[in-house]
Amino acid sequence: MMNGMSAWIDTHVHLDEFIHHGGAGHADAERRRAAQAGVAHCVLPAVERANFDAVRELAQRHGDSYALGIHPLFTRHAGDEDLQALVDELAQRADDPRLVAVGEIGLDYFDKTLDDERQQHIWREQLRLARRHDLPVIVHSRRSVDQVLKGLRELPVRGGIAHAFNGSEQQAGILIDMGFKLGFGGAATFERAHQIRRLAASVPLAAIVVETDAPDIPPHWLYVTAAEREAGTPPARNSPAELPRIGAVIAELRGMAADELARASRDNACAALPRLAALLA
Repeated sequence: MMNGMSAWIDTHVHLDEFIHHGGAGHADAERRRAAQAGVAHCVLPAVERANFDAVRELAQRHGDSYALGIHPLFTRHAGDEDLQALVDELAQRADDPRLVAVGEIGLDYFDKTLDDERQQHIWREQLRLARRHDLPVIVHSRRSVDQVLKGLRELPVRGGIAHAFNGSEQQAGILIDMGFKLGFGGAATFERAHQIRRLAASVPLAAIVVETDAPDIPPHWLYVTAAEREAGTPPARNSPAELPRIGAVIAELRGMAADELARASRDNACAALPRLAALLA
């Protein structure tokens, strides 16, 4: 507990992106603000070779954890040398207790400019690496849940987190049976997000983890409309400090207390990412 508040775990935040927006001091300030709001721990997934060092160093500096991987949106520029860099980094950091997963990895069929063969190749190679190191995975599955499930069936791993899950109830059940937890965040705060809100309310409590994906996927209270952007309002930027309020919305959808959801999602995060338990002990 922190200052009488629930100790939340943000299972998906790109804290290193705040460096690009305002320097290292800005990222550190955002993390301190999150801590003051009640966020006890953040998981920082990499998205490309270029930010492997940044996520590791931020995790070490703030007592958080990190994952290493190549995001599907970055596969358009990633080659065999990037995969080899991931191979080398995972081997070098194999005994680092703060390295908790391979991620953010997966498939994205929303972006039609991506090369399917390339992203499939990089996705499958990263699943093989997760198997080699017996690590869970943090999965991106935008418009691609069935294809992601196909890869996981052919190259099963020790579970992990389906980040920003937006699939069907049947797909949710399959992932849960595979040992995955489902990540819910700012999208669940929008009343029009009917499917996500139904899932957040109905999947087993033991399957839920909470996340912000900051600075992306802002909750409704930060959202900037297209008209506002055209009028000069800067785009919304999410923050890990928003997690307790996002969690409270999800708890309300489930008809439970926010403190109860904070405890359950913490336990679920430790189950999904086993190295977390030792860090949080």
